[in-house]
Amino acid sequence: MKIVADENLAFTEYFFSEFGEIQQAAGRTLTQKDVRDADALLVRSVTQVNDSLIQNTALKFIGSATIGTDHLDIAAIEKNQIAWSNAAGCNAQAVAEYVITALLKLNPTLMDQNSAFTLGIIGLGNVGSRLAYMAKLLGWNVIGHDPFVQHNDIKQVELEELLKSADAISTHVPLTQIGEHKTYHLIDENALKLMKPNAILINSARGAVVAESALIADIENNQRQVVLDVFEHEPEISEHLLNLVSIVTPHIAGYSLEGKARGTQMIYDAFCRTFDYSAHKKFESQLPACEQYFYGNNIKQTLKEHLTDIYDISRDDQSLRACVKDGKVDQKAFDHLRKTYPLRREWAAHGGPKA
Repeated sequence: MKIVADENLAFTEYFFSEFGEIQQAAGRTLTQKDVRDADALLVRSVTQVNDSLIQNTALKFIGSATIGTDHLDIAAIEKNQIAWSNAAGCNAQAVAEYVITALLKLNPTLMDQNSAFTLGIIGLGNVGSRLAYMAKLLGWNVIGHDPFVQHNDIKQVELEELLKSADAISTHVPLTQIGEHKTYHLIDENALKLMKPNAILINSARGAVVAESALIADIENNQRQVVLDVFEHEPEISEHLLNLVSIVTPHIAGYSLEGKARGTQMIYDAFCRTFDYSAHKKFESQLPACEQYFYGNNIKQTLKEHLTDIYDISRDDQSLRACVKDGKVDQKAFDHLRKTYPLRREWAAHGGPKA
C-alpha cells in the first residue's frame, strides 16, 4: 500500500508504517501527479482536496488531521467513491488553552476578576464548549452563541446580545459561505460597532470569519485589543495589520503535541476501519513526560507563577513579526514557522485540568 502524507503530520511513521510505503510531501503544493498511484492521502488544512487533485487516482481513503473540513471538497471525494475522515475535536483542548493564555497575557488582572469578567464564545462545538469549561474554572462569567448547539450548562444568548455584553469575544466556528447562519465575515463592521470599544476580540477559528478591512478600521478607531491566529488572506498577511493587532501567531493555536498526536490517531482509527485493520496503537504511548506545575486545585496560583513556562505566547508573536519582508509576511517563512513549530504540551501533561 502507498500512503502520501503531509510532511508536518505528527507520528505518521508510528501509526502507518506497518501498512506500506509512506511518501511525505509538502501539503500546500500537492498535485494530482503526487497522489495518482496512492491508496491513501493524509493531509492538513493547507491542502485543498478537490476534484482536480483526486480524479483519476487510485485513492481509496483521505484523512485530514484537522477539526475543519472547508479545505475538503466532500462532494468530489464522495463522487470519486473515496472514503474520508477528519479529526473533529483533536486540538480543541489546545485551542481553549491558547485563548485563555492570550487573555491573561493581555491582561493578567483577569485572573482575579471572577464573574465581573464576561467571556463571549461564538460557536459551542468541541472547542467552544471546552473553552467555556476552562473559563469557568477561573470563575469567569461565560455566555455563548450557537444556533446549532444547545448546552444546558452554558448561558446561550442571541449574537447581538453577546456582542454587546461580552468583555472578550472568542470565535470557534467553521467557515461557511452560504445559508442563514453563514460565518463568512460574521465579525464585520456592524458586529464590531456592537462590541464594547474595550472588548477584546480573539479569532483562532478561520481567518475570513473576521472581515479584515473592517477590523483594521475598528482598531484604528477604538485601539481595540485583538488576538489573531488566523488571517482572512492567509498566508498573505500585511505588515500594517500586524502592527495594529495586539498578539499575532502563525495559525498554531491548536499546535499541542497532544492535539497533533490525537489528530493522527483519529485518522489512523478511520483508516483501519476503512481497510478492516485492527487499530491497536495509541498516541499516549509516544508522549514524553514533562514538568509538573499543577498541584491540588489552585489553578489560578499555578497560572500566575507558570503561565509563560507552560506556553510563552509572546515567542510565537515575535516569531511571526520577524517574518515580515517588503510589507508583508513572507510565505515561505510563515510555512517554515509552522513546519518547525516546537509543539507545546497541554495543561493536563503538566498535571492540570482538562475538559
